[in-house]
Amino acid sequence: MRILAILPVLALAACQQAGADPRGVDRDETLLTVSATGQAEAKPDEARFTLGVDTLAGSAREATRLNNEKTSKVIAALMELGVKEEQVQTRTLNLGRIDYGKDRGRYRASNMVEVRMGAVEKAGDAVTAATEAGANVMRGPQLVVSDPEAATKSAYAEAYRNARIRADAYAEAAGLKVGRILTIRDNGAYGGGYPPPIVSMDAAMNESAAVVQTAPAPPPAPFQPGVNRQTVSVSVAFALEQAS
Repeated sequence: MRILAILPVLALAACQQAGADPRGVDRDETLLTVSATGQAEAKPDEARFTLGVDTLAGSAREATRLNNEKTSKVIAALMELGVKEEQVQTRTLNLGRIDYGKDRGRYRASNMVEVRMGAVEKAGDAVTAATEAGANVMRGPQLVVSDPEAATKSAYAEAYRNARIRADAYAEAAGLKVGRILTIRDNGAYGGGYPPPIVSMDAAMNESAAVVQTAPAPPPAPFQPGVNRQTVSVSVAFALEQAS
C-alpha cells in the first residue's frame, strides 16, 4: 500500500515542465549575444583652458601685488572678447618662498583660472590676448561637446543596428532567424577627442617672468576646432528560433 501511495506523486512530478531558463530563452530557442559599436561625430561647441600668472618678487607682499595686477589684466582681456564672468573660475592660488636655486630667498605668487568659452572660433584669439596681457602659463584648450548625450544618440542607434545585422548573419548561417530581443546592455562610451595639448610659457620656474613680459607678442595662434568622435558599445541578447 505504501508503494501505491508514492507512485501517483512520482507520475505527477514527471509530467511537470522543467523550470524556465534563467537566460530568458525557451526550450526551442537558441541564445545569441552580440556586442557591437557605433560612432558619432560632433563639432565641439565649448573650449576649456587654464590660464595662469606666475610672478617672482623680493617679498611676499610685492609678489602678491604684481600677480594680482597681472591676473586682473588677463581677465579683463578675456572679457573684452566676450567671455562672461561665470565662465571664469579660479582654480589655484599659491604664494611661497623659494629656498633653492638662483631665486633663493625670493617669493613666488601664482593664480590659475579655468576659462570656458562657447565661441570656440575665438579660442585662439583668447589665448593670444591673455598672453599679451601677462599670462605666462597656459594649458589647453580642450574642445568639448557641451551636450554629450545628444551627440552620442546617433552612435547608440548605429551600435544597435550593427548588432542586429550581425545577429541576422549568425542566424542565417545556422538556418535560424531572430525571434525576439531578450536584453540590451549599454557598455558605455569612449573616445571623444584627444587629451588637451599643453603649452607652457612659465618662465618663473627657471627664468625671471620679466623675460616673458618684454618678449614680442606672438601672432594669433592658428586654431582648427575639427570634430570630436565618440564611440559607444552595446551588447544585445537575441533569442533565435527555427526559420519558417
